[in-house]
Amino acid sequence: MAGASSNVGDSVALTVHGPRGSLDLVVPTAVTVLDVAREYATQAGLADVPPLGTHRGATLEPGASLAGSGVRAGDVLVALTAPTTAPSPSRSRRGSTGPSDAPGALAVVWLALAAATAVLAGLLATRADGTTRDLTVGLLVAAAVVGVMPVGRLAGHRALAAPVFAGAAALAVVWDPEPARLPTVIGLAALVAALTAAVGRSLDQRQEEGLRVWIVVGSLVFVLATGCALVGLEPPVVWSLLLVVAVLAPRFVPAYAVDVPDQLLVDLERLAVSAWSARERPRGRRGRTVVRPSAVETVAEQGARTLTAWSAAVLVLVAVAAPLLLASATLPVDRVGARVLVGLSGAVLLLAARSYRHVAARALLRCAGLVCWLVLLVALVGALREGAGTLLAVGSVLLAALVVLVAVATGRGWRSAWWSRRAEVAEGLVGAGALASVVVAVGIFRVLWESINLPG
Repeated sequence: MAGASSNVGDSVALTVHGPRGSLDLVVPTAVTVLDVAREYATQAGLADVPPLGTHRGATLEPGASLAGSGVRAGDVLVALTAPTTAPSPSRSRRGSTGPSDAPGALAVVWLALAAATAVLAGLLATRADGTTRDLTVGLLVAAAVVGVMPVGRLAGHRALAAPVFAGAAALAVVWDPEPARLPTVIGLAALVAALTAAVGRSLDQRQEEGLRVWIVVGSLVFVLATGCALVGLEPPVVWSLLLVVAVLAPRFVPAYAVDVPDQLLVDLERLAVSAWSARERPRGRRGRTVVRPSAVETVAEQGARTLTAWSAAVLVLVAVAAPLLLASATLPVDRVGARVLVGLSGAVLLLAARSYRHVAARALLRCAGLVCWLVLLVALVGALREGAGTLLAVGSVLLAALVVLVAVATGRGWRSAWWSRRAEVAEGLVGAGALASVVVAVGIFRVLWESINLPG
């Protein structure tokens, strides 16, 4: 790649070509060849400073100035060796992590088991007597405090589980068996979990993406639960709104998950900035921006962690909201709307999972959809016993449709344009049906129907 062909005062425009591509520079003629080599190594992400030479292969003296070496505007300098690449840049807001710090499958399993144990302990503590409950709450609080401490190799992973322990402790403290107060109880537990995540994020940013999701989801649950309680809305409204949030999240999260820095999208070097001069560069042939592979890997890893965290949050919201919605919808009309909402929500999540290429996020979304259908199936057990014939036929048709979808998915049919378009249309239609069923599930349709005064 050729550089520009004109001087800027006592500066020259030149191009340095090396193992990481070409880099355009505007530098004073008084600087040394070593200074130029250092600047190229810094911007290209090289561990060692390479010696520079001319395009003919002649080595330039590192201590000589550019003017003394005969370098003119538009010359192309070549890095004569291919030094080893530099290690990944330190992350300013993260603790230093080595190769052994990367979470393995065993660490993820232990994290999930610890979270499940904390939730189970909190639920059992709500049924225990005073002494046992206080002891359980104390242990949960101690575990949460230890989890947010930035000590140890896996401190970042412990910080992800700490909000679960804190939320379980809060659940045991504020528990009230009254169904009307259950949304407020869960909202307070979610707020405590969000505050714990905020504390952990302020102490250690190695799992910043997951802790940020904790803060957002916990605050959202608290606002919805307490807001509905303050205006006098029934619990089904809270569970329906949370389920709708879980259904819509997979469609919008990917747009915010990958945050690409501006310097990777815009060639700032060609806009006016160089190591020694802030003057505008002379016009020449378009250069190529040097993007470090480590920077691309960092952006991809952050996006993957964000997608995984949000998918896990969707699974948790579905596991909490779906059964509570079906349990709180007691009237016949509301019960039908709740069942339709849960069933369609499961279908939307399963269809949305097809567009995810990240394995963990896709698996979590599919689990969320299957949880919806499993909860709905459990709720329909009584109805299946009463009308076994009709429901068996309907169930067989639905099962056949499910088998077709599974066959298409396993046969890589979703990757074809034809199936992709139809899956997109199906996802939109099912999502519209899920949103429409909220009106019935929360009782608005029933209230409007009962308010109609029939003549006579």
